[in-house]
Amino acid sequence: MDDATCDEGPWPWLLHRLGYTVDSTWKTGRSWINGDAYIVLESGPAHTRGRHDRLRSGLNHVALWAGTRDELDALVTDAAQHGWTLMFADRHPHAGGPDTYAAYLEDPAGFEVELVAEHP
Repeated sequence: MDDATCDEGPWPWLLHRLGYTVDSTWKTGRSWINGDAYIVLESGPAHTRGRHDRLRSGLNHVALWAGTRDELDALVTDAAQHGWTLMFADRHPHAGGPDTYAAYLEDPAGFEVELVAEHP
């Protein structure tokens, strides 16, 4: 992940939108921080290339707080312009059940993020 790709793409856009700021940068990655939480995005020649399959053993998805319902709705509206696809659109925003208000988004590489709104 070089400087040209660290600020572009779906994840930097999403993390910035959720209030994360860049904490540290190196040749193959960048870390983002928001309060006590941090996320590291890293890629390089030692990593295996290819599309992620969330149904394989390992990481299924990452869940993050997305603010109020209105903030989540606005984020979902803008997400497609930044490479995200809304999953489970027929059940959105209650794909996680009737008591949840969330969006499930997938990036072009197949990684899923669950964005959860605060309870009203």
